[in-house]
Amino acid sequence: MPNVYARYRIEQAAALTAHSEMAMAGASSGTTRHSLPQLERGNVSPARLSPQSMSMSHSFSPFPFPGLSRNGLQSLQICRFSQNSDEYPPQVPDKSGAGKSWVSPDWITSLSSKFRLGEDTSGIPVATAKLDDVQDLLGGALFLPLFNWMLTTGPIYRLAAGPRNFVVIGDPAAAKHVLKNYGTYAKGLVSEVSEFLFGSGFAIAEGKLWTIRRRAVLPSLHRKYLSTMVDRVFCPCTEQLVEKLKSGISSGSSFNMEGQFSQLTLDVIGLAVFNYNFDSLTSDSPVIQAVYTALKEAESRSTDILPYWKVPFLCKIVPRQVKAAQAVSIIRETVEELVDKCKSIVEAEGEKLSTDEYVNEADPSILRFLLASREEVSSTQLRDDLLSMLVAGHETTASVLTWTLYLLTKNKEAYLKAQEEVDRILQGRYPQFSDMKELKYVTRCIYESMRLYPHPPVLIRRAQEPDVLPGGYKLEAGQDVMISVYNIHHSPQVWDRAEDFIPERFDLDGPVPNESNTDFRYIPFSGGPRKCVGDQFAMLEATVALSMLLQSLDFELVPNQTIGMTTGATIHTTTGLFMKVSERQNISTHMEAGEPVLV
Repeated sequence: MPNVYARYRIEQAAALTAHSEMAMAGASSGTTRHSLPQLERGNVSPARLSPQSMSMSHSFSPFPFPGLSRNGLQSLQICRFSQNSDEYPPQVPDKSGAGKSWVSPDWITSLSSKFRLGEDTSGIPVATAKLDDVQDLLGGALFLPLFNWMLTTGPIYRLAAGPRNFVVIGDPAAAKHVLKNYGTYAKGLVSEVSEFLFGSGFAIAEGKLWTIRRRAVLPSLHRKYLSTMVDRVFCPCTEQLVEKLKSGISSGSSFNMEGQFSQLTLDVIGLAVFNYNFDSLTSDSPVIQAVYTALKEAESRSTDILPYWKVPFLCKIVPRQVKAAQAVSIIRETVEELVDKCKSIVEAEGEKLSTDEYVNEADPSILRFLLASREEVSSTQLRDDLLSMLVAGHETTASVLTWTLYLLTKNKEAYLKAQEEVDRILQGRYPQFSDMKELKYVTRCIYESMRLYPHPPVLIRRAQEPDVLPGGYKLEAGQDVMISVYNIHHSPQVWDRAEDFIPERFDLDGPVPNESNTDFRYIPFSGGPRKCVGDQFAMLEATVALSMLLQSLDFELVPNQTIGMTTGATIHTTTGLFMKVSERQNISTHMEAGEPVLV
Protein backbone atom coordinates (compact mmCIF):
# COMPACT_ATOMS: atom_id res chain seq x y z
CA MET A 1 0.00 0.00 0.00
CA PRO A 2 2.68 2.63 0.70
CA ASN A 3 3.71 2.80 -2.93
CA VAL A 4 0.16 3.24 -4.20
CA TYR A 5 0.02 6.46 -2.29
CA ALA A 6 3.62 7.39 -3.01
CA ARG A 7 2.93 6.86 -6.64
CA TYR A 8 0.27 9.55 -6.83
CA ARG A 9 2.05 11.85 -4.39
CA ILE A 10 5.15 11.86 -6.52
CA GLU A 11 3.28 12.03 -9.80
CA GLN A 12 2.22 15.57 -9.01
CA ALA A 13 5.72 16.60 -8.11
CA ALA A 14 6.53 15.56 -11.63
CA ALA A 15 3.14 16.21 -13.27
CA LEU A 16 3.39 19.61 -12.75
CA THR A 17 6.88 18.54 -14.17
CA ALA A 18 5.02 19.73 -16.91
CA HIS A 19 6.58 22.43 -14.68
CA SER A 20 10.04 21.08 -14.93
CA GLU A 21 9.75 20.78 -18.68
CA MET A 22 9.12 24.53 -19.02
CA ALA A 23 9.96 26.10 -15.73
CA MET A 24 11.59 28.44 -15.41
CA ALA A 25 13.58 27.68 -13.21
CA GLY A 26 34.87 25.11 -5.73
CA ALA A 27 33.65 26.78 -2.54
CA SER A 28 35.36 29.74 -0.89
CA SER A 29 36.19 29.58 2.79
CA GLY A 30 34.24 32.66 3.76
CA THR A 31 30.72 31.51 3.07
CA THR A 32 28.07 31.13 5.71
CA ARG A 33 27.09 27.57 6.54
CA HIS A 34 23.62 26.39 5.57
CA SER A 35 23.04 24.10 8.53
CA LEU A 36 20.17 21.70 8.34
CA PRO A 37 17.57 21.01 11.04
CA GLN A 38 16.85 17.78 12.75
CA LEU A 39 13.63 16.18 11.72
CA GLU A 40 11.20 14.88 14.26
CA ARG A 41 11.23 11.22 13.35
CA GLY A 42 13.90 8.54 13.39
CA ASN A 43 16.12 6.72 10.91
CA VAL A 44 17.61 9.98 9.67
CA SER A 45 21.30 10.32 9.06
CA PRO A 46 22.89 13.57 10.30
CA ALA A 47 24.26 14.01 6.79
CA ARG A 48 20.81 14.83 5.48
CA LEU A 49 19.35 17.14 8.08
CA SER A 50 17.76 20.30 6.63
CA PRO A 51 17.77 24.10 7.89
CA GLN A 52 17.42 24.39 11.64
CA SER A 53 14.24 26.41 11.46
CA MET A 54 12.70 23.65 9.33
CA SER A 55 10.41 20.91 10.54
CA MET A 56 8.63 18.09 8.84
CA SER A 57 4.97 18.51 8.02
CA HIS A 58 2.79 16.07 9.96
CA SER A 59 0.37 15.60 7.09
CA PHE A 60 -2.08 12.76 7.29
CA SER A 61 -3.52 10.12 5.04
CA PRO A 62 -6.82 10.90 3.28
CA PHE A 63 -10.11 10.53 5.18
CA PRO A 64 -11.93 8.17 5.73
CA PHE A 65 -9.10 5.75 6.54
CA PRO A 66 -8.96 4.69 10.21
CA GLY A 67 -7.56 7.05 12.80
CA LEU A 68 -7.57 10.10 10.59
CA SER A 69 -9.38 13.38 11.02
CA ARG A 70 -10.93 15.62 8.41
CA ASN A 71 -8.49 18.25 9.62
CA GLY A 72 -5.77 15.87 8.48
CA LEU A 73 -7.27 15.82 5.01
CA GLN A 74 -7.39 19.60 4.96
CA SER A 75 -3.72 19.79 5.85
CA LEU A 76 -2.85 17.90 2.70
CA GLN A 77 -4.35 20.63 0.60
CA ILE A 78 -2.96 23.85 2.03
CA CYS A 79 0.24 23.93 -0.03
CA ARG A 80 0.40 26.96 -2.31
CA PHE A 81 -3.21 27.85 -2.17
CA SER A 82 -3.64 28.93 1.41
CA GLN A 83 -0.26 30.59 1.29
CA ASN A 84 -1.29 33.81 -0.41
CA SER A 85 -2.58 35.26 2.83
CA ASP A 86 -0.28 37.61 4.75
CA GLU A 87 -1.95 36.74 8.05
CA TYR A 88 0.65 35.90 10.69
CA PRO A 89 0.83 33.66 12.54
CA PRO A 90 -0.73 31.44 9.87
CA GLN A 91 -3.67 29.21 10.72
CA VAL A 92 -2.27 25.71 11.22
CA PRO A 93 -4.65 22.74 10.91
CA ASP A 94 -5.47 20.79 14.04
CA LYS A 95 -3.06 17.88 14.39
CA SER A 96 -5.26 15.51 16.31
CA GLY A 97 -4.50 12.82 13.77
CA ALA A 98 -0.74 13.34 13.75
CA GLY A 99 1.38 10.25 13.84
CA LYS A 100 -1.44 7.90 12.81
CA SER A 101 -1.38 6.03 9.55
CA TRP A 102 -3.37 3.39 7.71
CA VAL A 103 -0.12 2.10 6.21
CA SER A 104 0.85 -1.52 6.75
CA PRO A 105 3.81 -2.22 9.06
CA ASP A 106 7.21 -3.45 7.93
CA TRP A 107 6.26 -7.14 7.68
CA ILE A 108 3.55 -6.30 5.13
CA THR A 109 6.11 -4.39 3.07
CA SER A 110 8.44 -7.38 3.20
CA LEU A 111 5.65 -9.81 2.34
CA SER A 112 4.49 -7.61 -0.52
CA SER A 113 8.02 -7.53 -1.87
CA LYS A 114 8.22 -11.33 -1.96
CA PHE A 115 4.86 -11.84 -3.68
CA ARG A 116 5.16 -8.84 -6.00
CA LEU A 117 8.66 -9.43 -7.24
CA GLY A 118 9.07 -13.19 -7.10
CA GLU A 119 12.59 -14.06 -8.23
CA ASP A 120 14.21 -10.66 -8.66
CA THR A 121 17.19 -10.90 -11.01
CA SER A 122 17.57 -7.16 -11.56
CA GLY A 123 20.40 -6.75 -9.07
CA ILE A 124 18.63 -3.71 -7.60
CA PRO A 125 18.64 -3.59 -3.78
CA VAL A 126 15.24 -3.31 -2.13
CA ALA A 127 14.55 -0.57 0.42
CA THR A 128 12.31 -1.49 3.34
CA ALA A 129 9.56 1.08 3.86
CA LYS A 130 9.57 1.82 7.59
CA LEU A 131 6.30 3.09 9.02
CA ASP A 132 7.71 6.48 10.02
CA ASP A 133 9.28 6.96 6.59
CA VAL A 134 6.05 6.08 4.82
CA GLN A 135 4.17 8.65 6.91
CA ASP A 136 6.48 11.27 5.40
CA LEU A 137 5.46 10.06 1.95
CA LEU A 138 1.80 10.47 2.88
CA GLY A 139 1.37 14.18 2.43
CA GLY A 140 4.73 15.40 3.70
CA ALA A 141 8.05 16.16 2.06
CA LEU A 142 8.31 12.95 0.05
CA PHE A 143 11.86 13.62 -1.08
CA LEU A 144 13.22 13.34 2.48
CA PRO A 145 12.42 9.65 3.10
CA LEU A 146 13.64 8.95 -0.43
CA PHE A 147 16.94 10.53 0.59
CA ASN A 148 17.02 8.59 3.84
CA TRP A 149 16.58 5.32 1.95
CA MET A 150 19.42 6.28 -0.38
CA LEU A 151 21.76 6.73 2.58
CA THR A 152 20.92 3.29 3.95
CA THR A 153 20.39 1.33 0.73
CA GLY A 154 22.51 3.00 -1.96
CA PRO A 155 22.00 5.45 -4.85
CA ILE A 156 19.80 3.03 -6.83
CA TYR A 157 17.13 1.00 -5.07
CA ARG A 158 13.66 -0.44 -5.43
CA LEU A 159 10.67 0.60 -3.37
CA ALA A 160 8.71 -2.64 -3.40
CA ALA A 161 5.39 -2.33 -1.59
CA GLY A 162 1.81 -2.65 -2.64
CA PRO A 163 0.65 -3.25 -6.22
CA ARG A 164 3.35 -1.10 -7.85
CA ASN A 165 7.04 -0.57 -7.31
CA PHE A 166 9.46 2.17 -8.28
CA VAL A 167 13.15 2.08 -9.04
CA VAL A 168 14.55 5.19 -7.37
CA ILE A 169 17.65 6.73 -8.95
CA GLY A 170 20.02 9.02 -7.07
CA ASP A 171 23.06 8.37 -9.24
CA PRO A 172 24.10 10.95 -11.91
CA ALA A 173 25.22 8.33 -14.44
CA ALA A 174 21.95 6.41 -14.19
CA ALA A 175 19.91 9.63 -14.35
CA LYS A 176 21.85 10.64 -17.46
CA HIS A 177 21.14 7.27 -19.05
CA VAL A 178 17.39 7.52 -18.45
CA LEU A 179 16.99 11.18 -19.41
CA LYS A 180 19.06 10.96 -22.59
CA ASN A 181 17.32 7.83 -23.86
CA TYR A 182 13.98 9.46 -24.55
CA GLY A 183 12.82 6.67 -26.85
CA THR A 184 13.23 4.09 -24.10
CA TYR A 185 11.65 6.09 -21.27
CA ALA A 186 8.30 7.89 -21.49
CA LYS A 187 6.64 10.15 -18.91
CA GLY A 188 4.14 7.46 -18.00
CA LEU A 189 2.50 8.28 -14.69
CA VAL A 190 3.01 12.02 -15.10
CA SER A 191 0.34 12.24 -17.76
CA GLU A 192 -2.26 10.40 -15.70
CA VAL A 193 -2.69 13.08 -13.04
CA SER A 194 -2.28 16.11 -15.29
CA GLU A 195 -4.10 15.31 -18.53
CA PHE A 196 -7.32 16.87 -17.20
CA LEU A 197 -5.55 20.25 -17.23
CA PHE A 198 -2.86 19.99 -19.92
CA GLY A 199 -4.80 17.92 -22.45
CA SER A 200 -2.33 17.08 -25.21
CA GLY A 201 0.04 19.93 -24.37
CA PHE A 202 3.69 19.43 -25.31
CA ALA A 203 4.77 19.18 -21.67
CA ILE A 204 3.19 15.73 -21.30
CA ALA A 205 2.86 14.68 -24.94
CA GLU A 206 4.79 11.66 -26.20
CA GLY A 207 6.25 10.40 -29.45
CA LYS A 208 5.66 12.20 -32.71
CA LEU A 209 3.23 14.72 -31.20
CA TRP A 210 5.82 15.80 -28.63
CA THR A 211 8.50 16.18 -31.32
CA ILE A 212 6.24 18.33 -33.49
CA ARG A 213 4.96 20.54 -30.67
CA ARG A 214 8.34 21.11 -29.02
CA ARG A 215 9.82 22.01 -32.40
CA ALA A 216 7.03 24.56 -32.83
CA VAL A 217 7.27 26.11 -29.36
CA LEU A 218 11.05 26.27 -28.85
CA PRO A 219 11.79 28.99 -31.46
CA SER A 220 9.42 31.40 -29.67
CA LEU A 221 11.85 31.63 -26.72
CA HIS A 222 14.58 33.36 -28.70
CA ARG A 223 17.06 35.96 -27.48
CA LYS A 224 15.15 39.04 -28.65
CA TYR A 225 11.96 37.78 -27.02
CA LEU A 226 13.78 37.22 -23.72
CA SER A 227 15.29 40.71 -23.87
CA THR A 228 11.85 42.17 -24.54
CA MET A 229 10.40 40.28 -21.59
CA VAL A 230 13.02 41.77 -19.25
CA ASP A 231 12.09 45.31 -20.27
CA ARG A 232 8.35 45.06 -20.75
CA VAL A 233 7.23 42.35 -18.34
CA PHE A 234 9.74 41.23 -15.69
CA CYS A 235 10.76 44.72 -14.55
CA PRO A 236 7.31 46.36 -14.50
CA CYS A 237 5.68 43.41 -12.74
CA THR A 238 8.41 43.28 -10.11
CA GLU A 239 8.13 47.04 -9.61
CA GLN A 240 4.45 46.53 -8.82
CA LEU A 241 5.44 44.03 -6.14
CA VAL A 242 8.05 46.42 -4.74
CA GLU A 243 5.49 49.21 -4.49
CA LYS A 244 2.94 46.87 -2.91
CA LEU A 245 5.45 45.85 -0.23
CA LYS A 246 6.47 49.47 0.39
CA SER A 247 2.87 50.52 0.87
CA GLY A 248 2.43 47.94 3.63
CA ILE A 249 5.60 48.73 5.57
CA SER A 250 4.08 51.50 7.68
CA SER A 251 1.50 49.13 9.18
CA GLY A 252 4.26 46.99 10.64
CA SER A 253 2.73 43.88 9.13
CA SER A 254 4.71 40.93 7.92
CA PHE A 255 4.40 39.62 4.37
CA ASN A 256 3.99 36.05 3.21
CA MET A 257 6.61 36.13 0.48
CA GLU A 258 5.65 32.72 -0.87
CA GLY A 259 2.20 34.07 -1.63
CA GLN A 260 3.61 37.31 -3.07
CA PHE A 261 5.92 35.39 -5.40
CA SER A 262 3.04 33.19 -6.54
CA GLN A 263 1.07 36.28 -7.54
CA LEU A 264 4.08 37.92 -9.21
CA THR A 265 4.92 34.93 -11.37
CA LEU A 266 1.29 34.45 -12.41
CA ASP A 267 1.20 38.04 -13.65
CA VAL A 268 4.49 37.56 -15.48
CA ILE A 269 3.54 34.34 -17.23
CA GLY A 270 0.14 35.69 -18.26
CA LEU A 271 1.73 38.62 -20.07
CA ALA A 272 4.63 36.61 -21.46
CA VAL A 273 2.53 33.79 -22.89
CA PHE A 274 -0.83 35.39 -23.74
CA ASN A 275 -0.34 39.15 -23.40
CA TYR A 276 -3.00 38.79 -20.69
CA ASN A 277 -2.65 40.69 -17.43
CA PHE A 278 -3.99 38.62 -14.51
CA ASP A 279 -3.13 41.57 -12.24
CA SER A 280 -3.14 39.14 -9.33
CA LEU A 281 -0.81 41.35 -7.26
CA THR A 282 -3.49 43.98 -6.89
CA SER A 283 -6.83 42.32 -7.63
CA ASP A 284 -8.76 39.08 -7.83
CA SER A 285 -10.89 37.54 -10.56
CA PRO A 286 -12.67 34.31 -11.46
CA VAL A 287 -9.82 33.44 -13.82
CA ILE A 288 -7.20 33.76 -11.09
CA GLN A 289 -9.26 31.62 -8.73
CA ALA A 290 -9.79 29.08 -11.49
CA VAL A 291 -6.04 28.79 -12.08
CA TYR A 292 -5.40 28.13 -8.39
CA THR A 293 -8.31 25.69 -8.15
CA ALA A 294 -6.99 23.69 -11.12
CA LEU A 295 -3.48 23.62 -9.68
CA LYS A 296 -4.88 22.54 -6.33
CA GLU A 297 -6.79 19.71 -7.98
CA ALA A 298 -3.66 18.48 -9.72
CA GLU A 299 -1.88 18.42 -6.37
CA SER A 300 -4.85 16.78 -4.64
CA ARG A 301 -4.88 13.99 -7.20
CA SER A 302 -1.40 13.13 -6.05
CA THR A 303 -2.84 12.38 -2.58
CA ASP A 304 -5.68 10.14 -3.78
CA ILE A 305 -4.95 6.52 -2.98
CA LEU A 306 -7.68 5.42 -5.39
CA PRO A 307 -7.86 7.47 -8.61
CA TYR A 308 -11.63 7.76 -8.53
CA TRP A 309 -11.39 10.78 -10.82
CA LYS A 310 -10.83 8.30 -13.66
CA VAL A 311 -14.47 7.22 -13.32
CA PRO A 312 -16.50 9.66 -15.49
CA PHE A 313 -19.78 9.58 -13.54
CA LEU A 314 -17.97 10.26 -10.23
CA CYS A 315 -16.45 13.40 -11.73
CA LYS A 316 -19.98 14.68 -12.25
CA ILE A 317 -21.14 14.19 -8.66
CA VAL A 318 -18.10 14.55 -6.39
CA PRO A 319 -18.01 18.23 -5.34
CA ARG A 320 -14.23 18.55 -5.64
CA GLN A 321 -14.29 17.20 -9.17
CA VAL A 322 -17.21 19.40 -10.16
CA LYS A 323 -15.36 22.45 -8.89
CA ALA A 324 -12.17 21.41 -10.69
CA ALA A 325 -14.03 20.82 -13.95
CA GLN A 326 -15.62 24.26 -13.70
CA ALA A 327 -12.20 25.82 -13.07
CA VAL A 328 -10.61 24.08 -16.05
CA SER A 329 -13.57 25.16 -18.18
CA ILE A 330 -13.06 28.82 -17.17
CA ILE A 331 -9.33 28.64 -17.91
CA ARG A 332 -9.80 26.95 -21.27
CA GLU A 333 -12.55 29.35 -22.34
CA THR A 334 -10.34 32.31 -21.40
CA VAL A 335 -7.37 30.94 -23.32
CA GLU A 336 -9.53 30.03 -26.31
CA GLU A 337 -10.91 33.58 -26.40
CA LEU A 338 -7.37 34.96 -26.31
CA VAL A 339 -6.30 32.60 -29.09
CA ASP A 340 -9.31 33.51 -31.26
CA LYS A 341 -8.82 37.24 -30.69
CA CYS A 342 -5.13 37.09 -31.48
CA LYS A 343 -5.76 34.88 -34.51
CA SER A 344 -8.24 37.42 -35.90
CA ILE A 345 -5.70 40.23 -35.53
CA VAL A 346 -2.95 38.20 -37.18
CA GLU A 347 -5.24 37.30 -40.08
CA ALA A 348 -6.49 40.87 -40.52
CA GLU A 349 -2.95 42.23 -40.60
CA GLY A 350 -1.61 39.43 -42.76
CA GLU A 351 1.14 38.99 -40.19
CA LYS A 352 3.93 36.50 -40.83
CA LEU A 353 7.29 35.87 -39.20
CA SER A 354 9.81 38.11 -40.94
CA THR A 355 12.88 36.90 -39.04
CA ASP A 356 13.84 34.01 -36.78
CA GLU A 357 13.82 36.42 -33.82
CA TYR A 358 10.47 37.98 -34.63
CA VAL A 359 8.75 40.05 -31.94
CA ASN A 360 5.53 41.96 -32.50
CA GLU A 361 5.93 45.39 -30.91
CA ALA A 362 2.30 45.70 -29.84
CA ASP A 363 2.06 42.12 -28.57
CA PRO A 364 5.38 40.35 -27.92
CA SER A 365 3.75 37.25 -26.43
CA ILE A 366 4.48 33.63 -27.31
CA LEU A 367 0.90 33.27 -28.55
CA ARG A 368 1.44 36.02 -31.13
CA PHE A 369 4.69 34.41 -32.31
CA LEU A 370 3.08 30.99 -32.72
CA LEU A 371 0.15 32.38 -34.70
CA ALA A 372 2.40 34.53 -36.87
CA SER A 373 4.44 31.44 -37.70
CA ARG A 374 1.41 30.26 -39.71
CA GLU A 375 1.84 26.70 -38.56
CA GLU A 376 -1.04 24.34 -39.24
CA VAL A 377 -2.25 23.58 -35.72
CA SER A 378 -5.68 23.30 -34.14
CA SER A 379 -6.87 25.87 -31.64
CA THR A 380 -7.27 23.08 -29.07
CA GLN A 381 -3.65 21.95 -29.46
CA LEU A 382 -2.45 25.53 -29.24
CA ARG A 383 -4.56 26.05 -26.13
CA ASP A 384 -3.08 22.97 -24.47
CA ASP A 385 0.48 24.02 -25.31
CA LEU A 386 -0.08 27.47 -23.85
CA LEU A 387 -1.64 26.01 -20.69
CA SER A 388 1.46 23.85 -20.27
CA MET A 389 3.56 26.99 -20.32
CA LEU A 390 1.23 28.86 -17.99
CA VAL A 391 1.34 26.24 -15.24
CA ALA A 392 5.01 25.39 -15.66
CA GLY A 393 6.17 28.98 -15.78
CA HIS A 394 4.13 30.00 -12.77
CA GLU A 395 4.76 27.39 -10.09
CA THR A 396 8.46 26.71 -10.41
CA THR A 397 9.73 30.28 -10.54
CA ALA A 398 7.62 31.21 -7.53
CA SER A 399 9.21 28.37 -5.57
CA VAL A 400 12.71 29.28 -6.73
CA LEU A 401 12.26 32.85 -5.50
CA THR A 402 10.75 31.67 -2.21
CA TRP A 403 13.64 29.40 -1.26
CA THR A 404 16.36 31.69 -2.61
CA LEU A 405 15.14 34.58 -0.48
CA TYR A 406 14.84 32.21 2.48
CA LEU A 407 18.44 31.02 2.08
CA LEU A 408 19.76 34.57 1.70
CA THR A 409 18.00 35.80 4.83
CA LYS A 410 19.48 32.83 6.70
CA ASN A 411 22.97 33.62 5.40
CA LYS A 412 23.72 37.29 6.06
CA GLU A 413 27.12 37.29 4.37
CA ALA A 414 25.66 35.98 1.13
CA TYR A 415 22.70 38.39 1.43
CA LEU A 416 24.98 41.44 1.74
CA LYS A 417 27.25 40.22 -1.03
CA ALA A 418 24.30 39.84 -3.41
CA GLN A 419 22.95 43.25 -2.44
CA GLU A 420 26.35 44.88 -2.97
CA GLU A 421 26.57 43.39 -6.46
CA VAL A 422 23.09 44.66 -7.34
CA ASP A 423 23.97 48.18 -6.16
CA ARG A 424 27.27 48.18 -8.05
CA ILE A 425 25.92 46.84 -11.33
CA LEU A 426 22.52 48.51 -11.54
CA GLN A 427 23.31 51.89 -9.94
CA GLY A 428 19.66 52.35 -8.93
CA ARG A 429 18.12 51.64 -12.37
CA TYR A 430 16.02 48.81 -13.72
CA PRO A 431 18.02 45.74 -14.74
CA GLN A 432 18.47 45.16 -18.45
CA PHE A 433 19.08 42.01 -20.46
CA SER A 434 22.76 42.91 -20.83
CA ASP A 435 23.12 43.12 -17.02
CA MET A 436 22.32 39.46 -16.50
CA LYS A 437 25.83 38.25 -17.30
CA GLU A 438 27.24 40.81 -14.83
CA LEU A 439 24.99 39.79 -11.93
CA LYS A 440 27.18 36.75 -11.37
CA TYR A 441 26.77 36.33 -7.64
CA VAL A 442 23.00 36.84 -7.70
CA THR A 443 22.62 34.16 -10.36
CA ARG A 444 24.91 31.78 -8.44
CA CYS A 445 22.70 32.25 -5.39
CA ILE A 446 19.72 31.18 -7.49
CA TYR A 447 21.57 28.20 -8.95
CA GLU A 448 22.68 27.08 -5.50
CA SER A 449 19.13 27.49 -4.20
CA MET A 450 17.91 25.19 -6.98
CA ARG A 451 20.52 22.64 -5.96
CA LEU A 452 19.29 22.57 -2.37
CA TYR A 453 15.59 22.94 -3.28
CA PRO A 454 15.10 21.53 -6.81
CA HIS A 455 11.73 22.09 -8.49
CA PRO A 456 10.44 19.48 -8.92
CA PRO A 457 12.43 17.30 -6.51
CA VAL A 458 11.66 14.13 -8.48
CA LEU A 459 11.18 13.24 -12.15
CA ILE A 460 9.05 10.28 -13.23
CA ARG A 461 9.69 8.04 -16.24
CA ARG A 462 8.46 4.62 -17.38
CA ALA A 463 10.60 2.10 -19.26
CA GLN A 464 9.03 1.29 -22.64
CA GLU A 465 11.27 -1.73 -23.19
CA PRO A 466 13.77 -3.80 -21.18
CA ASP A 467 16.92 -1.88 -20.36
CA VAL A 468 20.08 -2.07 -18.28
CA LEU A 469 21.20 0.88 -16.14
CA PRO A 470 24.86 1.76 -15.53
CA GLY A 471 26.09 -0.70 -12.93
CA GLY A 472 24.28 -3.60 -14.58
CA TYR A 473 20.86 -3.03 -12.97
CA LYS A 474 18.14 -4.58 -15.13
CA LEU A 475 14.76 -2.97 -15.79
CA GLU A 476 11.74 -4.66 -17.32
CA ALA A 477 9.38 -2.97 -19.76
CA GLY A 478 6.73 -1.04 -17.84
CA GLN A 479 8.99 -0.37 -14.86
CA ASP A 480 8.32 3.01 -13.27
CA VAL A 481 11.48 4.97 -12.55
CA MET A 482 11.79 7.84 -10.13
CA ILE A 483 14.81 10.11 -10.64
CA SER A 484 15.32 11.83 -7.32
CA VAL A 485 16.86 15.16 -8.24
CA TYR A 486 16.95 15.94 -4.52
CA ASN A 487 19.03 12.82 -3.84
CA ILE A 488 21.56 13.69 -6.53
CA HIS A 489 21.80 17.32 -5.42
CA HIS A 490 22.27 16.37 -1.75
CA SER A 491 24.44 13.29 -2.13
CA PRO A 492 27.71 13.50 -0.15
CA GLN A 493 29.22 11.25 -2.84
CA VAL A 494 28.38 13.84 -5.49
CA TRP A 495 28.90 17.20 -3.74
CA ASP A 496 31.38 18.46 -1.16
CA ARG A 497 29.57 20.00 1.83
CA ALA A 498 26.38 18.96 0.09
CA GLU A 499 24.05 20.44 2.73
CA ASP A 500 25.71 23.87 2.83
CA PHE A 501 24.50 26.96 0.94
CA ILE A 502 27.62 27.97 -0.99
CA PRO A 503 26.91 30.08 -4.09
CA GLU A 504 30.65 30.25 -4.80
CA ARG A 505 30.78 26.52 -5.46
CA PHE A 506 29.81 27.58 -8.98
CA ASP A 507 32.83 29.60 -10.18
CA LEU A 508 31.83 33.23 -10.77
CA ASP A 509 34.16 33.43 -13.77
CA GLY A 510 33.20 30.03 -15.15
CA PRO A 511 30.15 28.78 -17.01
CA VAL A 512 26.84 28.58 -15.23
CA PRO A 513 26.07 25.03 -14.09
CA ASN A 514 23.97 22.73 -16.23
CA GLU A 515 23.55 19.04 -16.80
CA SER A 516 26.28 18.92 -19.46
CA ASN A 517 29.17 20.62 -17.68
CA THR A 518 28.39 18.80 -14.41
CA ASP A 519 27.78 15.43 -16.11
CA PHE A 520 24.24 15.30 -14.68
CA ARG A 521 25.32 16.07 -11.13
CA TYR A 522 23.14 19.21 -11.42
CA ILE A 523 19.75 18.80 -13.12
CA PRO A 524 17.20 21.34 -11.81
CA PHE A 525 15.91 21.75 -15.37
CA SER A 526 16.09 18.02 -16.12
CA GLY A 527 18.27 16.99 -19.08
CA GLY A 528 18.32 15.19 -22.37
CA PRO A 529 15.81 15.74 -25.20
CA ARG A 530 13.02 16.64 -22.75
CA LYS A 531 15.00 19.23 -20.85
CA CYS A 532 12.97 22.27 -19.81
CA VAL A 533 12.55 24.60 -22.79
CA GLY A 534 12.10 27.63 -20.53
CA ASP A 535 15.28 27.43 -18.45
CA GLN A 536 16.64 30.77 -19.69
CA PHE A 537 13.24 32.43 -19.27
CA ALA A 538 13.01 31.20 -15.69
CA MET A 539 16.53 32.27 -14.77
CA LEU A 540 16.04 35.73 -16.25
CA GLU A 541 12.73 36.21 -14.44
CA ALA A 542 14.16 35.08 -11.10
CA THR A 543 17.32 37.18 -11.49
CA VAL A 544 15.38 40.34 -12.38
CA ALA A 545 12.90 39.88 -9.53
CA LEU A 546 15.50 39.10 -6.88
CA SER A 547 17.76 41.96 -7.99
CA MET A 548 14.98 44.54 -7.89
CA LEU A 549 13.79 43.39 -4.47
CA LEU A 550 17.30 43.53 -3.00
CA GLN A 551 17.83 46.89 -4.66
CA SER A 552 14.92 48.62 -2.92
CA LEU A 553 14.09 46.61 0.18
CA ASP A 554 15.53 44.72 3.12
CA PHE A 555 14.05 41.40 4.25
CA GLU A 556 14.18 39.66 7.60
CA LEU A 557 12.57 36.39 8.61
CA VAL A 558 9.81 36.75 11.19
CA PRO A 559 11.41 35.21 14.30
CA ASN A 560 10.32 31.91 15.82
CA GLN A 561 8.30 30.79 12.81
CA THR A 562 8.50 27.13 11.85
CA ILE A 563 9.06 26.72 8.14
CA GLY A 564 7.99 23.23 7.21
CA MET A 565 8.31 21.60 3.83
CA THR A 566 5.76 19.69 1.83
CA THR A 567 5.67 18.48 -1.74
CA GLY A 568 3.19 19.47 -4.38
CA ALA A 569 4.17 20.46 -7.88
CA THR A 570 7.31 21.85 -6.28
CA ILE A 571 8.73 22.11 -2.77
CA HIS A 572 6.27 24.30 -0.85
CA THR A 573 6.34 25.62 2.67
CA THR A 574 3.53 24.28 4.82
CA THR A 575 2.23 27.62 6.12
CA GLY A 576 4.09 30.30 4.18
CA LEU A 577 7.35 32.26 4.37
CA PHE A 578 6.71 35.34 6.52
CA MET A 579 9.13 38.23 6.45
CA LYS A 580 9.46 41.72 7.83
CA VAL A 581 10.16 44.19 5.05
CA SER A 582 11.81 47.59 5.32
CA GLU A 583 12.75 50.19 2.75
CA ARG A 584 16.45 50.64 2.14
CA GLN A 585 17.91 54.04 2.92
CA ASN A 586 20.29 56.15 0.81
CA ILE A 587 19.73 54.04 -2.28
CA SER A 588 18.98 55.83 -5.52
CA THR A 589 15.76 54.53 -7.01
CA HIS A 590 15.50 57.13 -9.78
CA MET A 591 14.39 55.60 -13.04
CA GLU A 592 15.27 57.14 -16.37
CA ALA A 593 12.59 58.63 -18.59
CA GLY A 594 10.95 56.19 -20.90
CA GLU A 595 10.96 53.28 -18.49
CA PRO A 596 8.72 50.45 -19.71
CA VAL A 597 5.17 50.08 -18.55
CA LEU A 598 2.92 47.05 -18.49
CA VAL A 599 1.50 46.10 -21.85
